[in-house]
Amino acid sequence: MTTTASAERTEAALREYDENGYTIFRSVLDADLMGEAAEHVLWLQERHPELAGEDLGHTLLAKDPFWVRLVSDPRLLDIAETFVGPDIALFASHYISKPPFSGKRVLWHQDGAYWNLEPMNVMTMWLAVDESTPENGCLRVIPGSHKRSLEQLRERSDVPNVLGSEMDAEVDESLAHDLILSPGDVDVHHPNIVHGSNANTSPRRRCGLTIRYIPTSTKITGDEQPFASAMLLRGEPGVNVYQPRPVYRRGIDFPFEGREDCAAPVR
Repeated sequence: MTTTASAERTEAALREYDENGYTIFRSVLDADLMGEAAEHVLWLQERHPELAGEDLGHTLLAKDPFWVRLVSDPRLLDIAETFVGPDIALFASHYISKPPFSGKRVLWHQDGAYWNLEPMNVMTMWLAVDESTPENGCLRVIPGSHKRSLEQLRERSDVPNVLGSEMDAEVDESLAHDLILSPGDVDVHHPNIVHGSNANTSPRRRCGLTIRYIPTSTKITGDEQPFASAMLLRGEPGVNVYQPRPVYRRGIDFPFEGREDCAAPVR
């Protein structure tokens, strides 16, 4: 993509984000890296059989060199910089891997309702690891709903769902848009946008990686500071305390292309 085309795409993305609360970037990461990500999910599930595919959360991230390599890919950070500026930190990240036939719903919610951030200057990047379609429970958004305030949450245990809660307000599902994504595609959405996903009743897995980027001027507050996966990714550190980047340990960590750059120096 030429510099002019890239600038035009960025301007269009910002307009769409401002108007609808989300925007999509296609083919951001290459097939080889997404293949590694798909294998990484299987590797995590083998080592953590106590966790469902939807529960591969941020507590695993800080000691996982491949996970950190993935969320700090320059192609993702360049997109993040468009929305949060040049000083970028990771707030949290989470694989949501819905298994075939039994993957759980994510009920309607707003991301920002779950977080203690001051100010609520944060973006969610949703990276497709698998093909994501209506049949296997793709992400669904209510365009324009980011312009409403954050709603209170209510617990929901009467139906199987990933979060155990939903927003305490009515949602007109007839307004929902299905986000159909291929591996390597990226959705960027606002912390206030109303979104969710249906159960996976298909024979195909549906896996995506959520990545929450903040400008380093946004403070992680309450019991979340220092947060288990907060990590400086680009620029100046700002107001938070961060985890150190993990060192690759041969025979222990997930092997991946370029792991030598994450290894401890030979003494």
